[in-house]
Amino acid sequence: MADGYVAPGFERVRETFDAGLAEELGAGLAVVRDGEVVVDIWGGWFNREQTKPWAQDTIVPVYSTTKGVSALIIAMLADQGLLDYDAATASLWPAFGAQSKDRVTIRQTLAHQAGVPGFLAPIDPDLWLDPPACAEAIAALAPLWPPGSASGYHPLTWGYIAGHIAQRAAGRSLGTILREDICEPLGIDFRIGTPESEHPRCAEMKKPTKAGEFGEITPPRKAAFFSKWAAPVRGSTQWRKIEIPSANGHGTALGVARLYEAYTTGGMIGGMRVLSQEGFDNLTRRVWKGDDLVLPFNVDWRAGIIGNSNRLYGPNLEAFGHSGAGGSVGFGDPVAGVSVGYVMNKQSHHIMGDPRSLALIDAIYSCL
Repeated sequence: MADGYVAPGFERVRETFDAGLAEELGAGLAVVRDGEVVVDIWGGWFNREQTKPWAQDTIVPVYSTTKGVSALIIAMLADQGLLDYDAATASLWPAFGAQSKDRVTIRQTLAHQAGVPGFLAPIDPDLWLDPPACAEAIAALAPLWPPGSASGYHPLTWGYIAGHIAQRAAGRSLGTILREDICEPLGIDFRIGTPESEHPRCAEMKKPTKAGEFGEITPPRKAAFFSKWAAPVRGSTQWRKIEIPSANGHGTALGVARLYEAYTTGGMIGGMRVLSQEGFDNLTRRVWKGDDLVLPFNVDWRAGIIGNSNRLYGPNLEAFGHSGAGGSVGFGDPVAGVSVGYVMNKQSHHIMGDPRSLALIDAIYSCL
């Protein structure tokens, strides 16, 4: 049975969560509606041995659900005039212009159009644990398709690029901006770059038992996912401590829901405006919609966040969200006035649209 709070009228959400715990190890779910927390529940187990319960302050890596948070930080910098989405990425970071990437814009780069979803040639996987060096290695890559001509999901490289853009534009790291400008002032339990003092709260992850269904392993898919060097060893102290704005955000479900509230409100979190309406519109303007060269489906890319054309984030097309490897989800729906965070430590093989989160989302909307 779940612990936590459910507002009157949202009992079905708790019932669905409780029923789903049989398929979980541990999990948390939070819903913010019109600025009020209406669901904040958790249950199951912190560890694979099932000896320690998931607690209110348990945090977990949310993998690519991190990207929607990082996209918000980049949008803040654009809103402050520190970068221009429609300028070439190389205008801010000259080295990124190598190998005919000199004209791809920051907006296109954030929409996974730069053509560098990973490394085709072998690298030492520990390169991923050195963000400055990894960013420079990514900048030197030849694109796997003409930049700007298509999208191909950049599962890890996106974060090193976004982080380097933020550092050059603001003189602070992306994770520092998130902590100092949003999470600390608003008391949000989420971070990109998790200090060692917080590691005892990090739930143990259980990896999926099989790989996702990607279809033919093309060069972009191989570079992104299907090589021995496509990712670092996750879960180490060093991996948690460094900033990977594409993949290693750590937090609670409520932390995710509160950050994605910006996508519900047009740039407000907890009553604090983090983006102007113009800045929000700039972030959420469609950049590319079409069949992705890495993900095996059609994707509606904005500047680092996903439009809801596939209706993975509730029934309303106006919602924006992102999913993380294994099943985590964050989204904001301005029509319904809700933002949602779902986190878990038993990863599934579903690339997006995990049945666990879809059942919970259906329950949430049935209560609105």
